[in-house]
Amino acid sequence: LERFYARQLRVSPHVLGHSKAHVGRVVAELVRAAKAQGLQPGPLALSLRGDFVRIGSAYEQHKVRSPDCFDILVPLRLPPHLEPLPGCAEGLGPHGAFVCGLRARGGWPRRYRPFSEGFCVELQGRCHLSSALVLRWFQGHLQRCLGAVRYRLQERCRISLSACPGRPPVLHIVPCSDYVCCHISMAVRLIPAIPIGDALYLTALPPEGPLPAPAPEALWGLNASRQEQRLLSWLKEQAPASSCHLKCLQILKGLRDLRGQGLEEPFSSQWSRVLSSYVLKTALFSLLMQGPLEAWDERFLVERLEDLVLYLRDCLRKQVLMHFFLGNSSLPEAVALPRFLKEATPVNLLAAFDGLMLDLTAFQLINTWIQAPHIIRMYSSPRYLRPMPTP
Repeated sequence: LERFYARQLRVSPHVLGHSKAHVGRVVAELVRAAKAQGLQPGPLALSLRGDFVRIGSAYEQHKVRSPDCFDILVPLRLPPHLEPLPGCAEGLGPHGAFVCGLRARGGWPRRYRPFSEGFCVELQGRCHLSSALVLRWFQGHLQRCLGAVRYRLQERCRISLSACPGRPPVLHIVPCSDYVCCHISMAVRLIPAIPIGDALYLTALPPEGPLPAPAPEALWGLNASRQEQRLLSWLKEQAPASSCHLKCLQILKGLRDLRGQGLEEPFSSQWSRVLSSYVLKTALFSLLMQGPLEAWDERFLVERLEDLVLYLRDCLRKQVLMHFFLGNSSLPEAVALPRFLKEATPVNLLAAFDGLMLDLTAFQLINTWIQAPHIIRMYSSPRYLRPMPTP
């Protein structure tokens, strides 16, 4: 396991630092240009707030393999006097989906009609912000701003933007050879986000299959990345200096990816969906809260990794792994949660999968752990390794 981690999973802090700095500079230029151009159409349109939020494994110290994929939230600003009203979308879509209603101070005057026609859908007789329409506008807006930014950055890098319907646009950055020492091409997923206060955001749900119309237009997901980062900072302060909890997460992600190389479709795709990085991270959070943090010292790496595998297996068998922040009243007081999260309905992250799929995943997970040395030797050879998909 140590050799597997050192040779295949560990990311060089030097390369990661350079990559994050380079991504930050390029995204800042693009967001600045997009904010300036967004002010031109007038006050009754969406615009960029002007900042961006770094999220995901690259900024939480559990990135694996290569620092070539990044996630960035780009907060949007609603027109003046319009406020978002997030609410649970019970019965309208997947468990844990939200809708974003809108409230106009002083009612909905006629002058807001262009905005509602361009960005809203009607749901249950009320006006709701459409995630699909917002995403489509965001993609086009960034594409229009790319030319000016590309010219300013031509000495540093070459940049391009790609977009798939229903998914956030991906910014591709290819550094110029004489600008940075780490010549890594990077893909940055730019995720439009609606701020709802207390460092919480609504983001478009990824397309997972057909849903009853018109629900897909109005559905959003809740992003609590800032709360996750606060929890990780608290754990870093409380756990031993040589704690292995993030290393356990990295190794488990690596074993999941290797095992996936040897599985056939359609189970291979379902395996990666059930054991998503978010599910693995949630299981780690839940396990960390159950026992003394001193037990996560580096010398107990194998024991803690086995505990994590067994805990996850039990969750799969019971078909229950609750969202760590929604409706969780047992968090440490040092990790202050917004009222919206405390009062939210708890969400089971495994509710979308049928029992047979979860049982099969649990069996393969235990099998992967038992045969970890063999799987590492077999699927780490060059003929099995294939490039991981860009975000």
